[in-house]
Amino acid sequence: MIMSHRILVCDDDDAVRSSLGFLLTKTGYTPNFASRPEDIIKYINETDFSLVLLDMNFSVSINGDEGIEILRKIKLLKPAIPVILMTAWASVELAVRGIKLGASDFVTKPWNNIQLLKIIETSITLSTNSKKDSDFIKREKPAEFQAIIGEDPKLIEILTIIKRVAPTHAPVLITGESGTGKELIASAIHQYSQRKSQPFVKVNLGGIPASLFESEMFGYRKGAFTDAKTDHTGRFEKANKGTIFLDEIGDLNFTSQVKLLRVLQDQTFERLGDPNSITVDVRVLSATNHNLYSLVNKGVFREDLLYRINLIQIEVPPLRQRINDIPLLAGYFIGQAAKTYSLPVKLISGEANEWLCEQSWPGNVRELKNIMERTLLLSSDNRIKEEDFIVAQNTGRSPDQAKFGSAGTLDEMEKQMIINTIEECDGNLSRSSEKLGISRATLYRKMEKHGIQTEKNE
Repeated sequence: MIMSHRILVCDDDDAVRSSLGFLLTKTGYTPNFASRPEDIIKYINETDFSLVLLDMNFSVSINGDEGIEILRKIKLLKPAIPVILMTAWASVELAVRGIKLGASDFVTKPWNNIQLLKIIETSITLSTNSKKDSDFIKREKPAEFQAIIGEDPKLIEILTIIKRVAPTHAPVLITGESGTGKELIASAIHQYSQRKSQPFVKVNLGGIPASLFESEMFGYRKGAFTDAKTDHTGRFEKANKGTIFLDEIGDLNFTSQVKLLRVLQDQTFERLGDPNSITVDVRVLSATNHNLYSLVNKGVFREDLLYRINLIQIEVPPLRQRINDIPLLAGYFIGQAAKTYSLPVKLISGEANEWLCEQSWPGNVRELKNIMERTLLLSSDNRIKEEDFIVAQNTGRSPDQAKFGSAGTLDEMEKQMIINTIEECDGNLSRSSEKLGISRATLYRKMEKHGIQTEKNE
């Protein structure tokens, strides 16, 4: 049962107001209506609304500027009220402008009732359930989060966000360097949601050629093309009622981005060779190690798609910014590897843990896991020492690394990373240590170890 919320519907079209009024009332909301811009501002001043549905065009204007101006006034008067923009598909670019000014989401006309109600529910839930739960996370970590190891404040904040947004339908964009655990975050969101008993479909978009995008994502009917011997169910259909995880979305080509955007808008698509439309109920999570805003500026990623997938964005920090979690992770990975290979668990010496914490881990958690597994298999003692890690890292060195421009060993990669960071910070060691996620004393020690010198110390 939806708790009664008052919603202001702003549109100069009688039919639109009537249709939305019926839909909202039937669902348990209390709609109020405004057909003129001056009435909107008056109602916002006088009444507390849980949400505003705002059309971008009124009778005196068809370019959307009036809608943008009304949005500005609403956010000035009541910045906490979520505003959902309503626009024609051709004006999606205008809606993106509105998102930048503080709108929480947008829908295109004609809208899909189910999708609109999800957006309304999500927007209201996120605006009213903003209280932090970090103390609860620290005290009583939910079972769904057990695979995410660590106690760093940055990680606790991520778990807090997951706890708050997982029960909603909000699309989430998970960003961060390779190997930081973005898929674990996506899995935790699904497992903590009301969809946890439904499918969790993972798709590596970077691995799907443009020519196969439609057939893989939307499916096809037998005979749709030469090799279509049987019907094929696409990934979106497989994820119906559950969650689809779009990994490496930053690698998706521009043409496929257009097709994906259409599906995310109303969750309706057609299989290849089938004229009938299919509507699904899918929660969308995405991940990338790219800066999508930079890709938008370069013209290789659609801005409207970016704002469609990242109502909530979670930035996963690199391991070098979670130094205190490294011993916890190392111990966890040793335990997991011992189970996998039927070996006794080995303790890690204090000096070895210090060595782990001093590494910069360019491959992040994935690289640490790999080193721990190799070390367990190669070490002969029941206690792991610093030299055991060094042997393991040298054993894992690829003969092709030089060809790809990699430094080879962890020490060599660390040295190059320190040099690059100091250069980026113009020789300022305080800023360099902060960017590297280590103390200045540790930076001095590493510089001495690698023979790195700089003329500028501050």
